Amino acid sequence: MAKEKIVLAYSGGLDTTAIIPWLKENFDYEVICVCADCGQKEELDGLEERALSSGASKLYIEDLTDDFAENYIVPCVQAHAVYENKYLLGTSMARPAIAKRLVEIAKKEGATAICHGATGKGNDQIRFELGIKALAPELKIIAAWRNDKWTMQSREDEIAYCKAHGINLPFSADTSYSRDRNLWHISHEGLELEDPSNEPNYDHLLVMSTTPEKAPDEGEYVTMTFVQGVPKTLNGQAMSVAQIIEKLNELGGKHGIGIIDIVENRVVGMKSRGVYETPGGTILYEAHQQLEELILDRDTYAVKADLGAKFAQVVYEGKWFTPLREALQAFIESTQKYVTGEVKFKLYKGNIIKAGTTSPYSLYNESIASFTTGDLYDHHDAEGFINLFGLSSKVRAMNWPKEK
Repeated sequence: MAKEKIVLAYSGGLDTTAIIPWLKENFDYEVICVCADCGQKEELDGLEERALSSGASKLYIEDLTDDFAENYIVPCVQAHAVYENKYLLGTSMARPAIAKRLVEIAKKEGATAICHGATGKGNDQIRFELGIKALAPELKIIAAWRNDKWTMQSREDEIAYCKAHGINLPFSADTSYSRDRNLWHISHEGLELEDPSNEPNYDHLLVMSTTPEKAPDEGEYVTMTFVQGVPKTLNGQAMSVAQIIEKLNELGGKHGIGIIDIVENRVVGMKSRGVYETPGGTILYEAHQQLEELILDRDTYAVKADLGAKFAQVVYEGKWFTPLREALQAFIESTQKYVTGEVKFKLYKGNIIKAGTTSPYSLYNESIASFTTGDLYDHHDAEGFINLFGLSSKVRAMNWPKEK
């Protein structure tokens, strides 16, 4: 009788490598590994040999880079979705893309379960599992770190377990930062960051960037164009969204853009301190917003800001595959119809400095905005407007008792 199949979300790290023999030993599953390539580059080296030598029957390496950029990053950029005023959702918006592909491969392989290696303290367990439940409620989910049969509590335990099962791996028990990298960002947790009173050791920590202090002493001009809120060109060259982000990462990292240190509120209730490098994403958010300033009317801009914050919360909490996310995104996309134009800015020591924005749909009218009286605006009209706009304040002052 054939064994049941389980799909494992496989990163190639120590945790998910140890999970392979653990699943076989404790559940007698045939383990099919799926590594989602969301732009993590060299982290994919040697994965197939590692997975198969650890007992997996098969490894899928799925290139999700363009899907991630176009179907998950772009909606967040258009929404200007920022969690708790700082976090640009680099891990949050990748998880639904990964969950979707895990489900697709599980169905293709006839698997009955999906396993992930997210810990019981983090947000990722929620994001993966909500995505799987929404797309394939019939599949079982095994969360190794929450399972009673999982007894390993440290890197040393996991390395010893692998060795006991004849698996020799290029991992050491040395402590290091816990990192997550993709096309959009890299996150860092652990070591000195666990104490919020400590300054990050940026010389040891940074991977994609340099600090503003060490950035070049000369600024660099960048020009971008958007069509209906989607980035299309960078410095005059047409590129895919993923290619634009890759190039912006290079430019932003060089100039110390997009390094944040945040204590955020996780979904599970605890506070967590981390440092995020999002050089290209920070530039892309700012460039898109500079264009929107010209184009969106005041009321739409205000409502979109409120819904952008809600969109960020929905994505952060793993609720991508929900009617609420779809409805929010539908509103946001409707605001992007005329977000077309060119943005120019200068990168300099951690700053993104405006250098000119143009759009055929700009609502900025020099004749109106200029201090010189134009045909479209009569200064005298403001008097009646102010009288009506301030009427309730005047009536209240006339009728309410004066405070002593």
